[in-house]
Parts: sequence; structure tokens; C-alpha cells
Amino acid sequence: MATNIYVGNLSYQSSEQDLRSLFEQYGEVFSAKVVDDRDTGRSRGFGFVEMETEAGQTAIAALNGRELDGRSLNVNEAKPREARPQKRW
Repeated sequence: MATNIYVGNLSYQSSEQDLRSLFEQYGEVFSAKVVDDRDTGRSRGFGFVEMETEAGQTAIAALNGRELDGRSLNVNEAKPREARPQKRW
């Protein structure tokens, strides 16, 4: 079973490899993604990490409020993505 973890307040310079390295201290990371703005290509300042449930819970407890690249991270279990209404043009 896997836990999807939201990581907010990321520095715009933080990379997916930075996220992976940080979370690997607590267990195997299945995926790490920094979300980019589709228009500018610049980081939107948040990302997601997926890891095994028990290790994920440990990582959330340990990393929430911890500093990375000069920013205090907001780390918690990601909420399921809500279906957004489709735009009708």
C-alpha cells in the first residue's frame, strides 16, 4: 500500500531529485514530482511524493516544518484529487 504525500512551500529551486533524496531517508520512494506551471515551466512551489504507507507516515511526521532550500515545508497526506468540471468553449 502506498501513501501519496503533499509537499508545499517548496523553493522554486528545489528539484525532484532534492525531494527524492530528502524522503529516501525514511524509506523507499516510488515517485517524486515537483509540479510546474504549464505556461511558464517554472515550479509552482509544491510537489508530491509517493512511498510505502508506514514509511510515508514517518516521513510526514519528521519533515513537516523542516527547512529545505531556505523554506519551511508543509508536509501532509495528499487529499484525493477532486474531479474538476470540464470547460465548455
